[in-house]
Amino acid sequence: MSVNIPRGTQDILPGTVEKWQHLERIATDICRNYQYKEIRTPIFEHTELFQRGVGDTTDIVQKEMYTFTDRGGRSLTLRPEGTAAVVRSFVENKMFGDPNQPVKLYYKGPMFRYERPQSGRYRQFVQFGVEAIGSEDPAIDAEVIALVMDIYRTAGLRKIQLVVNSLGDTESRVAHREALIQHFQPRIGEFCEDCQSRLEKNPMRILDCKKDRDHELMKSAPSILDYLNEYSRTYFEKVQQYLSALDIEFVVDPTLVRGLDYYNHTAFEIMSQAEGFGAITTLCGGGRYNGLVSQMGGPDVPGIGFAFSMERFLAAMEAESIEWEETNRLDCYIASLGDEARDYTVKLVHDLRKAGMKAERDYQNRKMKAQFKAADRLQAKFVAILGEDELKENKITLKDMETGEQQEVMLEHFVDTLQKKMEEK
Repeated sequence: MSVNIPRGTQDILPGTVEKWQHLERIATDICRNYQYKEIRTPIFEHTELFQRGVGDTTDIVQKEMYTFTDRGGRSLTLRPEGTAAVVRSFVENKMFGDPNQPVKLYYKGPMFRYERPQSGRYRQFVQFGVEAIGSEDPAIDAEVIALVMDIYRTAGLRKIQLVVNSLGDTESRVAHREALIQHFQPRIGEFCEDCQSRLEKNPMRILDCKKDRDHELMKSAPSILDYLNEYSRTYFEKVQQYLSALDIEFVVDPTLVRGLDYYNHTAFEIMSQAEGFGAITTLCGGGRYNGLVSQMGGPDVPGIGFAFSMERFLAAMEAESIEWEETNRLDCYIASLGDEARDYTVKLVHDLRKAGMKAERDYQNRKMKAQFKAADRLQAKFVAILGEDELKENKITLKDMETGEQQEVMLEHFVDTLQKKMEEK
């Protein structure tokens, strides 16, 4: 019986995983520059966490979660997103008591959603995200957006667009909610079942519907920007002011609502505008979630964050034909001839690795010509050749693969000699 990989998952093989590592290094290095620290939460949590945190009216909770009952009869769910778990940890570990506020965190890891697999979208996918919890300053909104823009720009992406909106505070949302209900109610029967169920529960989610996005009522729907109270309007203006001060270009889109219930005030997405990227252009989404911490049993402190899919990040890189030089070349390949010489290279390659060099030897008992071919495939900078005669004379031949120069080196000085040559490269 053959066992194949489950639908909606993927194997990330050598040759590709290095690209992931490259982008992860960029993201983590920039997070550290911004003073964000890594947090790691469980892959599964109590189902109630996501029902309360993400929202009962969302597609994630209603249709996409991987939920199971454990042997103790508890309902558990593989995490579909990162924010709810980070906020749960913030509350449970009393991070609100940390004297350094806001608490600035980043995370990376697999998430799970049962949705239709398509290009750049999987049922198990890797998400990188940031959360800043504990500040109501609109400057932190601009900082979070600047951080993710820095990640994309540093990776080389140029054909991207930042879209922002304000979802307002509770008072603004209530006024907008009533206007949406009045707008959609007379013709709600023309919309899908999901939209019909959202009319009373969360009418703003209708604006996020993919099935009915071309309906004429969508284009004429009341804009949240027309219902912002003075505080919400001033807050949003301040965010835009800071973004402009940071030379970050953006477009205001009043139809941007995001797909999770916990968002309020600032909401944003970053889109790929690369030709051929696909119909779904969103690379990253985020926003402010004031009220979520208290909803999780913590104090009433605000928060803001974003998350992006690593798979879609890589797809955007490919769409823009961005290449980067692979720096993981082998420092030295040790080729040997004869049983005694081959035995001796076991310790020799270990000594090179202990000295901090990337080294390899032959494990297939191949002939010298085949060993040199292996060194070429590994892009070895140097090849060290050890035969029976060299071993008797306590010497080894070191060849520079770029210049072709060769020299004999005493075995006891081999590691030091190679290290000096590596420093000269």
